[in-house]
Amino acid sequence: MSFSDLFDSEFKTRNKGHFSAIVRVALADGHSSTAEKAFLDKLATNLQISNSEYEEILENPSLYPINPPYSYNERLERLFDLGRMVHIDHHLGDGQEKLLEKLGVALGFTPSNAGYIIHKALTLIDKKVDLDTFIYEMKNMYK
Repeated sequence: MSFSDLFDSEFKTRNKGHFSAIVRVALADGHSSTAEKAFLDKLATNLQISNSEYEEILENPSLYPINPPYSYNERLERLFDLGRMVHIDHHLGDGQEKLLEKLGVALGFTPSNAGYIIHKALTLIDKKVDLDTFIYEMKNMYK
């Protein structure tokens, strides 16, 4: 196995774990709405999840390990990626902040400040800031 194959395999495994964690959040209330399903469809495409893997994860999201972000920077990077995916075509409408709040809590942000963090994140994403600016602004939003 070449080095690039090893990297590709690890990348795909991480994406499956990341996707399965998001599916768990989306299904936490026992079902997923049409908007959440559309978001999951789009996310699967962006994370290069095959149709068979997608169906398998939807049936049993606990098959894949969750790879939680350990550092605050990693949490912010994932929030940035998810925020851009949710925000890019506004197909979730008013529910985008609610879904992102659930995902924010799953990423490790506290429930008491997740709403504020998501609102700030979406404001920055709406301004089309880059990742470095996003991280800087998010880290300094209380100053």
